[in-house]
Amino acid sequence: LTMNWLGLLVLLTVAGMVHGTWDNCGTTRVVGGADAKPGAWPWIVSLKHPAIPGTRHLCGGSLITAEWVLTAAHCFDPIRKIGVVYLVIGATQLTKPGPGAQLRRIKKLIRHENYNPSDKSYDIALLKLSKPVDCSPYVQVACVADPALSLSELHNCWVAGWGATAARGEFPRETPEPAQPTEEPSCPGCWHRPPITILILCALLQGDSGGPLMCQEKDSDFFWVVGVTSWGRGCARAKRPGIYTSTQYFYDWIVAHIGTENAASGSKSCSVLTTLISSSG
Repeated sequence: LTMNWLGLLVLLTVAGMVHGTWDNCGTTRVVGGADAKPGAWPWIVSLKHPAIPGTRHLCGGSLITAEWVLTAAHCFDPIRKIGVVYLVIGATQLTKPGPGAQLRRIKKLIRHENYNPSDKSYDIALLKLSKPVDCSPYVQVACVADPALSLSELHNCWVAGWGATAARGEFPRETPEPAQPTEEPSCPGCWHRPPITILILCALLQGDSGGPLMCQEKDSDFFWVVGVTSWGRGCARAKRPGIYTSTQYFYDWIVAHIGTENAASGSKSCSVLTTLISSSG
């Protein structure tokens, strides 16, 4: 597996969706390594808080249905009133969201009932939007990996976002790095504190807190969200990989809350990706 840490601001993409429908949800075209254009990774969400300086960026997230966002539970550890948090969907640059961006409030927050802030176990959460988003070339849903998907058969894994780690907005490094995500419960080779006892993923780079780890299906054009960024010790530091909560492990939990009819998984039509570049690093 090769992971390319580029961030939303260093990807050149062209949207390939039909405006006004959900027929091609999850579609994006990656055509090179430059600034991201509108429509790049159209399911990535920015969670914002007015008390955070600058772009107000708190955490990342993934739009998995028209009214549900997948993110990390730890993003809300310091938040006392979720009513002040708002979400921006369909933006590439946070300073200039653009005409395709949509703003929503949080109608409902569901953090995993076993989430432990001290060790970040069960670090997963769902956000129900104040109202469903409108499909557009800039806003599409992601496909969530279910237990039937074999992680070992995926390649070209990416993290994308605005670089918020530990709920602080920082720009990511722009250097692509190789990674070997693993799905072992104990995450061999990782130096973590304290021991992790649930199924998680390790990778060399830490993504946007709450944002997605996305992998492409081998010999096809489909992308899957396989992880939610949980924690790490900086970007690509020796023996300090990023830790991701496995969407496969928590797939049933996700479906139980959003409903089977809303789950964007299993159907490759929701995750078509035409890739025009090969993996680097």
